Amino acid sequence: MTAITCIEDLRQLARRKVPRAFFDYVEAGSYAQQTLRANRVDLERIKLRQRVLVDVDNRDLGTTIAGEKVPLPIALGPVAMIGLEHGNGEILACRAAQAAGIPFTLSTMSICSIEDVAGAVEKPFWFQLYVMRDRGFVRSLIERAIAAKCSALVLTVDLQVLGQRHCDVRNGLAVPPSLKFGNLVNMATKPAWVLSVLRGKRWTFGNLAGHVKGMEGVTSLAQWTATQFDPTLNWKDVDWVRSIWPGKLIIKGILDVEDARLAANSGATALVVSNHGGRQLDGASSSISALPRIADAVGSDIEVLFDGGIRSGQDVVRALALGARACMIGRSFAYGLGAMGQAGVTAAIDIIRQELDVTMALTGTRRVIDIDRRVLVDDGR
Repeated sequence: MTAITCIEDLRQLARRKVPRAFFDYVEAGSYAQQTLRANRVDLERIKLRQRVLVDVDNRDLGTTIAGEKVPLPIALGPVAMIGLEHGNGEILACRAAQAAGIPFTLSTMSICSIEDVAGAVEKPFWFQLYVMRDRGFVRSLIERAIAAKCSALVLTVDLQVLGQRHCDVRNGLAVPPSLKFGNLVNMATKPAWVLSVLRGKRWTFGNLAGHVKGMEGVTSLAQWTATQFDPTLNWKDVDWVRSIWPGKLIIKGILDVEDARLAANSGATALVVSNHGGRQLDGASSSISALPRIADAVGSDIEVLFDGGIRSGQDVVRALALGARACMIGRSFAYGLGAMGQAGVTAAIDIIRQELDVTMALTGTRRVIDIDRRVLVDDGR
């Protein structure tokens, strides 16, 4: 096998191993994918300031995220359906994250349920929540997360309606996997994937099946969103969630300074600057272009995390320099999971760790907590 040296290597391997419908689900953005592309293009435009003859021995990559000590400034963000990138994918990704000492976030739309993951790992993890029309079910999800001893609740607020992802429509994305002729042919070329999924605990949405009336006939995220996601969601609902959830609350999906101020005033522990990986409002600004404005406006009032296009340790430095405390990665670890299971997630984390370490050294930086705009050329703007 070709040596794995970067996230792109994991991506190419996942493309070969995972059926097209599920690879494309992770890969694609909404509509014309302008915002998806902007997330990467705008990160790459930010130039790092190379320094020499600076003592950078004994570098320290550690920091805190939402009050938790971590050995590097990243967390695995919520990605729906990763149990169909590889069998038991949520469990494997959580184990890899916990072995690395960083947070893992389980999606509401996971294949393995909250209870599946809690029963298979040793430490608490984060749970990502969507607020849906059925508030009774939302309350039960929060209560299940409490029972599972989840250490933070990540409330995603930018998916009141679903941005269309053309690849999912064309591929007939379905959960469990659709048995249409084209999908069957493609799956037949991925025997290792078929075996891993067949061995998995579940093939459907683990947090929903058996808990929601009528869910038995729902096979796609788009179907579920159309019937259950709530376009009336507003800041009063954040107060309602806080009245039930006793722990740390992280609000994910902030892209506007006014919204960031409201999040800072909500009592949340942290916010995540994010455009949902370019999967919602196409034509919205990239996450990295929104980050410095938000960090400048509210960074002294609430912890600011970053999500959107991270593929390397260099990208992590860029985001930290512009005001983020830490970064969430999504596609980067999902590619690793599809490529090599738990070992692939570990590889993705290790790649970013090593690149971060080298980048700190070459920018004259010894500690992650010292990274600021001085490591960028022309302030990165």
